[in-house]
Amino acid sequence: MTRIINRQPSRYGRLALGFLPFVILLLVYIVASDARLAENSADKLLPSFQSFADAVVRMGFEPSKRTGEYLLLNDTLSSLQRLMMGVGLSAFIGLVIGVGNGMVPYMRSPLSPLVTAISLIPPMAILPILFIIFGLGELSKVVLIVIGICPIIIRDIQLRTDDLPPEQLIKAQTLGGSSWQIIVRVVLPQIMPRLIEAVRLTLGSAWLFLIAAEAIAATDGLGYRIFLVRRYMAMDVILPYVLWITTLAFAMDWSLKRVSILLFPWYHGTQGGGHD
Repeated sequence: MTRIINRQPSRYGRLALGFLPFVILLLVYIVASDARLAENSADKLLPSFQSFADAVVRMGFEPSKRTGEYLLLNDTLSSLQRLMMGVGLSAFIGLVIGVGNGMVPYMRSPLSPLVTAISLIPPMAILPILFIIFGLGELSKVVLIVIGICPIIIRDIQLRTDDLPPEQLIKAQTLGGSSWQIIVRVVLPQIMPRLIEAVRLTLGSAWLFLIAAEAIAATDGLGYRIFLVRRYMAMDVILPYVLWITTLAFAMDWSLKRVSILLFPWYHGTQGGGHD
């Protein structure tokens, strides 16, 4: 008898099982929404799908009467710009300091304890301080994302660098490679796919910090819009916005995975990263 831990679903079976939880959630929502609307047609907690469609058309395809802008497009571009800046800076700083901490003892000794301490600070707790120091503009939102995810990336890259086979570094030194050459030619090619993995793992946190910052101090953005309409209990706007944020996050994660597989097939071939 084949044990369940050794059974593998077919390709179509995996697709069906992947969609199953979403279908169940959708059916539960439809049943609950119909029940609430049958009792009170003006209920705002679980709107009908027609309400969702009307809200999507209003926010995404009709210009605002006040500004003339397409609100969903404008909010999306504003949020993505902040997110890309924050994640991009975090990835760059995380790579430089992470590799430096892993390879240079004189760099690791002062910086590693500092990075550990910063990583333990709840980023949301210092959000008011960031607003005081950097103001209510774009910079404070980007800095919040960097403070929130950069220490995690640094620590991950440092650990990945420490895990590199020491014999590789010894052979490179034996062949006359300088410290810079070893880092560039031996370390970085092996660390880059791991950097992409670290960014993928921190994307959810980056979105969290972005939405929180936009909710408190912004005049546009996906988080700003959600918290603006919550006072009216406009679930027909909030839920599509949440779904749109989830879609954007999934698309970013999927794109990073494809880029990693394309650029570093050797890594995914040995780690099984092409199947996650």
